[in-house]
Amino acid sequence: MALSRPEALQSLQVNLENQNLVKHCLATEAILRALARRLGQDEETWGITGLLHDIDLELTEGDKNTHSKLGADLARELGASDATCQAILRHNEAHGLPRLSPLDKALWCTDPLTGLITAAALVQPEKKLARVTADSLLKRYKEKRFAAGADREAIADCAELGLTLEQFLALGLEAMQGVAGDLGL
Repeated sequence: MALSRPEALQSLQVNLENQNLVKHCLATEAILRALARRLGQDEETWGITGLLHDIDLELTEGDKNTHSKLGADLARELGASDATCQAILRHNEAHGLPRLSPLDKALWCTDPLTGLITAAALVQPEKKLARVTADSLLKRYKEKRFAAGADREAIADCAELGLTLEQFLALGLEAMQGVAGDLGL
């Protein structure tokens, strides 16, 4: 039986105490679901992948050498698909594994995008995603010092999915706006 979203979410909440990390995973899930719809992929598999991709971050204490290896193992134990486990493992560049599938590539470029979009919301007076536009997000993307931790090269790899940067930013923003209540934004 396939892993359900409620089971994945419960496991995520058990393994992550930091609510900002949980929100990051919810944002990643939302964007990956939107990408799956756009690209004709399995929305449930892509969503579960986004939800679980950082499930091990606190357990590994952010150690790049173990992060995502443990996460892939935890996802496998929960009953996640092989595609999900592979994408989780390959989203950490420290392992030197190539991103092969569309899901691998989608998680890679989506992971840092959530940080850029969140930062763009937090500089708004109301601190709400509703105030962020795709155009303003593109301007922020070009400001290298803004949300400096959001890897611009990884985000730009959306081209490997057949999307322009502008399309990807707009899709990501819209997806996160759709779950703004869950994100507190």
